[in-house]
Amino acid sequence: MDDSKLEMAGDATKELPMAESQKSDSDLPSGRVSRTKPRLERYLGYLPMLAFAATTQASWESVGGSLGAVFMNGGPVALSYGMLLSFVGSLSLTLSMAEMASIHPVAGAQYHWTYEFAPIAPRFLSFLQGWITVIAWWANVAVGPYLVGTEVQGLLIQNYPSYVAENWHGTLLIFAVLFLPMLVNIFARRLLAPVEILAGVIHLLAYPAIMVVMIVLGQRHTSEFVWAKFVNDQSGWKNDGVTYSTNDLDHCLIPGFDGVIHMSEEVKDAPRAVPQAMVWGLTTNALLAYGFSIAVLYTMGDYQSAANSPTGYPIIEIFYAQTGSKAAASAMMLPMLLAGCYSSFNVLASVSRLTWAFARDEGFPFSEFFSHVSPRYKIPLRSLFLVTLITVLIALINIGSSAAFNAVLSLDTLALYASYLVPIFFILIKRIRTESIAWGPFTLGRWGIPINVFSLLYGTYILIFLPFPDAQPVTAEGMNYGAPVFGVALLFAVIDWFVRGRYKWQGPTVRWTPK
Repeated sequence: MDDSKLEMAGDATKELPMAESQKSDSDLPSGRVSRTKPRLERYLGYLPMLAFAATTQASWESVGGSLGAVFMNGGPVALSYGMLLSFVGSLSLTLSMAEMASIHPVAGAQYHWTYEFAPIAPRFLSFLQGWITVIAWWANVAVGPYLVGTEVQGLLIQNYPSYVAENWHGTLLIFAVLFLPMLVNIFARRLLAPVEILAGVIHLLAYPAIMVVMIVLGQRHTSEFVWAKFVNDQSGWKNDGVTYSTNDLDHCLIPGFDGVIHMSEEVKDAPRAVPQAMVWGLTTNALLAYGFSIAVLYTMGDYQSAANSPTGYPIIEIFYAQTGSKAAASAMMLPMLLAGCYSSFNVLASVSRLTWAFARDEGFPFSEFFSHVSPRYKIPLRSLFLVTLITVLIALINIGSSAAFNAVLSLDTLALYASYLVPIFFILIKRIRTESIAWGPFTLGRWGIPINVFSLLYGTYILIFLPFPDAQPVTAEGMNYGAPVFGVALLFAVIDWFVRGRYKWQGPTVRWTPK
């Protein structure tokens, strides 16, 4: 597959048949009107995509921002050992999806693979998968700006004790962080590649600078503290297994492995470049994140002071304890703030392509409108505006209720993991049945079955404990609303299927084929 292309129903030059793997359901509507399907320009190479994958997850910066949950549930042991489990599990998921991305490197990703590999009801299952994936990523767009905003508020609390953080301050900061990525995505599409490389360089070079400061100035803890101290008296959970499992392992290596896949239709030699970017991006992030985690534990200073930081972020208190200077602590936080910003460039680009792809396949109401590609800017401009508008609306929720806002954000990780497991389960079935699969250049070979099985076990473990609240007793503010919000999203998708989808949705209209 050195030379490949995307075939689309209703190509601009001729009307192509449905994809050769098109499956039929009993409710398949009779007849279909083909229309011109928009395409995107391929201009991104491997290096920008590697940087894209690495900076979208921004793992070591994200670990610094998520220490609060880990310190409450499990403490040092949960971080030092949990990171290892998270890396192995995340790598198995990434390898499984990278293999499918090599077979079908298309923007629709999970819902496309579900359609291709589902043994039954491919139209229905891929339609639900499409909605779940899109809704999960819509929620994800707000996460990066929210973390940057609240970290800025934490620095204000540390530097100006009289400052009182308000929800509307956080909302305005979300808008500010979202504004520049939106402008760059619209007016400077060609700058996306150099911006990705620059962000990758910052991501790598800031790391040794932060590590040197921590190692040289930080107060030393013993190896017993790092590798044997288990905190089980902070969250209210009585069972040690539950305490450990609710330490938000997903934050050790945040999900989003599929972010780069949704850019596939703008990537040169996508069957090779995209899987390699996914795997090496995750591996690089994992090594950096683990080194950072161990360095933090050895040099963090007083545990309780960090865990109970009035800033809301233990890492801010840790940097202050290490340097003895509020200005220095603020400077050390700068790479983490930048990570949230350049991650937003990636996420906004990726989610707009995913939204566009689902609209192109008639998954949305008004699909023809949102599947439009701007001839001037060469991007799905209307889908980009839709994603931005949804993020603005989500951010506005924070003004009225932080609990409702967090409920929406909690959908992100839960729904993403669910979207990963479905196509992996289906391709595993095809493997076990030894059915024919047109493998791409990146394949797991004989390791496919064990890697797929382990990724399903790990993902199921994450899905079980993700909905658990961080602390007991459960309050309205502390409740984890991920499961009920996910249930509402799934119910919405089912209703839309019966009202509209079963008449409109015929599965993905693209297929990757050799020239």
